[in-house]
Amino acid sequence: MSDNWFHDRLAGYGDRCAIVWREREFSYVDLLRRVEQWQNALAERGIEPGQCVALSGGFSPGTATLLTALAANRNIAVPLTTKVRAERDRALKIAAVRWVVDFDRNDEWKLTPLQKGTVPFSSDENRDSPPADPPLLDEIRKNNEAGLIVFSSGSTGEVKASLLSFTRLLNGYRDRRATPLRTLAFLMLDHVGGINTLFHILAGGGTIVTLAERTPEAICGGIERHRVQLLPTTPTFLRMLLISEAYKKHDLGSLELITYGTEPMPEATLKALHAALPGVRLKQTYGLTEVGILPTKSERNDSLWLAVGGKGFETKVVDGVLWIRSATAMIGYLNAPSPFDDEGWMNTGDLVEQQGEYIRFVGRKSEIINIGGEKVFPIEVENVIQQVENIKDVTVRGRSNPITGNIVIATVELHEPEDADAVEKRVRNACRASLAPFKVPAMVEIAEETLCGERFKKKRKVGEL
Repeated sequence: MSDNWFHDRLAGYGDRCAIVWREREFSYVDLLRRVEQWQNALAERGIEPGQCVALSGGFSPGTATLLTALAANRNIAVPLTTKVRAERDRALKIAAVRWVVDFDRNDEWKLTPLQKGTVPFSSDENRDSPPADPPLLDEIRKNNEAGLIVFSSGSTGEVKASLLSFTRLLNGYRDRRATPLRTLAFLMLDHVGGINTLFHILAGGGTIVTLAERTPEAICGGIERHRVQLLPTTPTFLRMLLISEAYKKHDLGSLELITYGTEPMPEATLKALHAALPGVRLKQTYGLTEVGILPTKSERNDSLWLAVGGKGFETKVVDGVLWIRSATAMIGYLNAPSPFDDEGWMNTGDLVEQQGEYIRFVGRKSEIINIGGEKVFPIEVENVIQQVENIKDVTVRGRSNPITGNIVIATVELHEPEDADAVEKRVRNACRASLAPFKVPAMVEIAEETLCGERFKKKRKVGEL
């Protein structure tokens, strides 16, 4: 790995703290020692460049250094966190995984070889004729590059496996000289945002702070103990933070920047956050697994308007929808058609408004509710309902109706149990006072479970994580 720029960059940081895990600090020297151990382990077990290797575990020195070693060895890494066996097996099969490394809570690991392309064979499969690898994997191998397979969260449909060039992704950090910040690892490594946090911070010589829990109390306590400067998170978590008021119980004086993304930010939540933490800069981020994380610049701390794009990215707005072309775009989906047109542009499906160099996201095109020819954006209705008394969270969707085409349905999560009729009356009255009549929910349902998934994003369909 001595000829690898990333290795040389990390080596230059020496004894500087790289990762805090279980309240213990690991230096860059410690990390590189572990990377070397992983490289030796890969060689001893005959794990060759180009083979797909899955790793399952939380954010830890073990998972971080294995990912780094797999990139150096030109393997195709498949980070997973799902605990549902059927989902895991399906992911391993789609990604043609040959080896799985499972980490336990103590960061101890177990390596399991898998038969090519199966997890495992079912009774009707021929053990002598395993299915061929997806053709896209050969493209990575022919280019002698490392690969990365990231599964989408499934928030808007079928889970998809995106194949990226790990080599190109890492090279994107080569010329970025970010200020070394102590950063809390909130997004997990099976998410492109978590991958970005890991390598962006390490390439810049910062410190990644990991915590065993991601509750508001645990996060605020971790920020205070470890003098965290940067918190990358989601709007859903920030709303939970405000509701809990955990920020009032801890010294968050070290916190300089909160970045938020992965889902729409309610305007009321943003303004409340700005009021609660006036000394912290708030920055909206934007990225997709398919095209990468785009540079962004928020207009103001309390504004949802932002400028997107920069070196390696091109953007345009066509019929109100954002399109992106990226130098670090994924190679393609392993289990779905390519989303790129012949010129390399991707229709993001995100509807935006424009104001000079700034845009504002107004919703997903696929989530628009058509009411008798009028458009309803769920986020607009949710912004109103989230300010109603006793409402912890809300999702808004459409339901087909033979007269109007659709009706608006709101599903609410409550702070405290309450009579359903009283909740519906209060919600509908609040909506009537702020919204056009066709945007007022025809029905208000009380959720039987939390509306927040394990990725701290709002669940928008039944069964979503």
